[in-house]
Amino acid sequence: MVDSVSRTLERLCRRATNILMGPPVFAFLPALCLAAFWFGGEGALIVLAGLLPVLYLVAGSFNSRSWNLQDTATGIFHRTAFEELVEQMFLRTQDSGRHAAIFCLAVEDFNQIIERYGHAAADTVVQKLGDRLIAALRSDDRVGLLADARYAVCTEAVRHLDLELCIQMAGRLQSAVEEPISIDGTAIYVSASVGFCQHSRSPGQSGALWLEASALALREAQKRGPSAIRAFSDQMRRDNEARAALREDVVGALEGGQIQPWFQPQISTDTGEITGFEALARWNHPDRGMISPADFLPAIEQAGQLERLAEVMIYHSFAALKAWDGAGVNVPQVGVNFAGSELSNPKLLEKIQWELDRFDLSPNRLAVEVLETVVASAPDDMITRNINAMGKLGCRIDLDDFGTGHASIASIRRFSVSRIKIDRSFVMKADRDAEQQRMISAILTMAERLGVETLAEGVETVGEHVLLAQLGCDHVQGFGIGRPMPFEKTLDWIDRHKTKLQDVPRILDKRGL
Repeated sequence: MVDSVSRTLERLCRRATNILMGPPVFAFLPALCLAAFWFGGEGALIVLAGLLPVLYLVAGSFNSRSWNLQDTATGIFHRTAFEELVEQMFLRTQDSGRHAAIFCLAVEDFNQIIERYGHAAADTVVQKLGDRLIAALRSDDRVGLLADARYAVCTEAVRHLDLELCIQMAGRLQSAVEEPISIDGTAIYVSASVGFCQHSRSPGQSGALWLEASALALREAQKRGPSAIRAFSDQMRRDNEARAALREDVVGALEGGQIQPWFQPQISTDTGEITGFEALARWNHPDRGMISPADFLPAIEQAGQLERLAEVMIYHSFAALKAWDGAGVNVPQVGVNFAGSELSNPKLLEKIQWELDRFDLSPNRLAVEVLETVVASAPDDMITRNINAMGKLGCRIDLDDFGTGHASIASIRRFSVSRIKIDRSFVMKADRDAEQQRMISAILTMAERLGVETLAEGVETVGEHVLLAQLGCDHVQGFGIGRPMPFEKTLDWIDRHKTKLQDVPRILDKRGL
């Protein structure tokens, strides 16, 4: 409440300053002087004459505070100064009825530039990009550096600035930034995403909300891939609010049992027998129903609850294994996905050992599924030690989404990978695409030479299933085999699958056996 009042007073002060410093006020000076002389005589006129310069000096100082934080060498505003400038521009644009926009621009993979070329070269890149942005703008437009290689541009208010002009301006800024940068004879190439918000589309009555909206548009652009441009919209705001609501609900959902594993079957291509299930997180929201993992998994990560999610998944997966054992059903293992943040936990091995002892399960009943991107980027640190320790314990190590990252053969051996899971992008339409078949054959040949099992993900058709079996893939998983299902439905699915296997005609030998 206090912060709200403070912001309101500050906006009023800024509005008053803009009025006092604006040209229209000079039209009232003669009338003000005449009124002072009429009501107070010469003394009041002398006092007014003395106060007016002081008032303008104070107002001018307030109005130009942000210039004190401007880098005089580069002409780029620091973050605090730029935020004040945006607040002033918001009020001035609102009062004048003109149009302005804020553009946020971020260089992608800036950390890789630092790692490859060093901090000195990265600082030079930041400086040169700022110079290019200033050169691409009008003299009255302002550039701010909000963070490392993250810029913002606030345009001066003009009579006409529609969406098309803003998109053209964003493209011009992007083109200026993406020109090669030469440092010590080396050409450095960068790509940048841009998000912008027009003043007329600002979601609130303050410069801070205006700047925040353009930053939100930038985040949406970064999700769409390299060199994307996005304009802020009300739908973007609503989606952001929905994600924020999910972040608030996610802790209670984990503790309240709303998020639980659903199980997708994996079968052998030789026998058709069930070789395991993969545990996939599903959220059944009491009001919104089933929420897509693509929506709630980022919310869990942003809320810092990935480790708690792993605990929930392990507990329910082990409980499912005990229930299958109790029902006399043979399910050799359950695969549980582990993200990089979970694998960085120094106490991860202790937790897994404790849960295995709690449910009286052997370690080989757990398949630790690790993304190829995690394995490829993992240095010799806690992630590496945890993966290797779980392998030595007896857990199976599955390399997930194989073919989409940059894991080397050395990485497969270094982490004692038990099985590679061929990504669905290689499996799609493989029965009709010769190129897909060659890619799968190459992966299978490599796995055979390394003594590693293989599983193909995303199998949706009989043709794909048959082809993978013919090529020698060991296991398959996908909608064509069985969709993810809650534990309660797995027993019925297993019964139906067993019946299906019994109905398959057997090939007899010459003796009729």
